[in-house]
Amino acid sequence: MAYEQLKEQVFRANLDLVKAGLVVLTWGNASAADRDVGVMAIKPSGVPYDVLKVDDIVVLSIASGEVVDGRFRPSSDTPTHLHLYRAFAGVAAVVHTHSTHATSFAQARRGIPCFGTTHADNFYGEIPVTREMRPDEIKTDYELNTGRVIVERFEQAKIDPMQVPGVLVASHAPFAWGSSPAKAVENAIVLEFSAQMAMQSLMLKPDLLPVSQVLLDKHFLRKHGAKAYYGQSGDQKS
Repeated sequence: MAYEQLKEQVFRANLDLVKAGLVVLTWGNASAADRDVGVMAIKPSGVPYDVLKVDDIVVLSIASGEVVDGRFRPSSDTPTHLHLYRAFAGVAAVVHTHSTHATSFAQARRGIPCFGTTHADNFYGEIPVTREMRPDEIKTDYELNTGRVIVERFEQAKIDPMQVPGVLVASHAPFAWGSSPAKAVENAIVLEFSAQMAMQSLMLKPDLLPVSQVLLDKHFLRKHGAKAYYGQSGDQKS
């Protein structure tokens, strides 16, 4: 079957979001790209996770956005995913959730500071929040403009999307991404967990400052740097 492996990966990633407790009802989606073929696959719009099947996954051309395989309408967030794939060359999968703590930071229109090493192991500094969208951006091409404000935030701040694989869309919710569907889901889990710990840390110490640059460098680069040594040969696992 055409695109069978890609659709299976996206199907599993979507179910993994539910298993991780990052989505309720139909509030979330996962997609993945096959850049060699020039397509992305994504969850269909509004289909409950408990009845979702592999064959329900929709495949689209990254270049044109046209559906090339699938009988359902793709997720309403598809234009956001497409824009991220077009702008961030290293991204192979994108995850969108409305997980509680990360969404709370997004609604507060506040980035998630790096207060500790759990965060630093996966995100090289603060998880940024986008600017608020203008009325015209909301009224027209809202989902596409969501992708645009994400890319704008990273470009203006010169943030490497592969070193900070997630973002908070102001007043909305988080997006995360990665080099594979499994990695994108993992980054979404860490983003939510980091948000929860940051919120609790700020309750204990409202004037808490982020970790030092030297500690941030140590924890991020030992896993992701050119001389990474964390984990076994060939992976970055514990």
